[in-house]
Order: sequence, then C-alpha cells, then structure tokens
Amino acid sequence: MRFMMLMIPGGYETAAPGTVPEDVERVASMMAYNKALMDAGVLITCDGLHPPSMGARVSFPSGKPVVTDGPFAESKEVLGGYWMIDVASRDEAIAWASRCPATPNEVIEIRQVQEMADYPEDVQAVASGFEEMQTTAKRLG
Repeated sequence: MRFMMLMIPGGYETAAPGTVPEDVERVASMMAYNKALMDAGVLITCDGLHPPSMGARVSFPSGKPVVTDGPFAESKEVLGGYWMIDVASRDEAIAWASRCPATPNEVIEIRQVQEMADYPEDVQAVASGFEEMQTTAKRLG
C-alpha cells in the first residue's frame, strides 16, 4: 500500500520567497529519518517544497483557468514537503510518521494513494493506460 506523508509546518504559509531550512542539526535529524525509511525499503521518494510565496494556483471558477500568484491569503495550512512510502498497512504508515523528528510546530498528514484496483471496472476501463503513464513518467523523471 502506498501512502503519502504530508508535512504541514505551521507558519510556512507566510514564509518569504527562498526560505529553506538552515538549522544544520534539524536537517541532520531529518536526513537520518529519511535514511531509516530508505534502509527499511519503504521510501519511494521525498522532497521539500518551497513556500507558497513562490508558488501559483490555477483555478477554474468559470471553466477557464485563472492564475493566482502566491502567497495565498486564505491559506491556513500549507505543505512543506512530503514522503511517498510503500508499507503493508495504514498502521505501519502511522508508525513511520510517528518516528519523524518533527517539531511541535509541525503536523504530518497521512493519505493512502488510490490504486487502480480501488475503482469500479467501468472506471478502470476508461482509465486504461494510466499505470503505464506512471511507469513512463518515473523513467523520464
């Protein structure tokens, strides 16, 4: 089962452009955690994200795209990074998230990735080729 663990750092919604972690000890502890995920064979990928002040949102209020540059005034929680892991159960994903060296200012949201087998057969039929797209994208990335 694939799960995404989403890091939600409090205050990151107002972080200045270019804000990156600068605390060497904190980065070292997070790298040790990432290595533990890798050594256990559960880590698929992980990345940190630049703050919303460097991002954009594309919405479709009338069916046509509208681009809004960050920061986003209505944001209360934003992603600071993520891990994609492959584990046997939701409980195992929770156990891994619980081991993260997060600060009191951070929350990790755990979300299971939808698999093609989760969908009804008619939906699987119209989505045929999706898994091949994923494999091709992984090779190109």
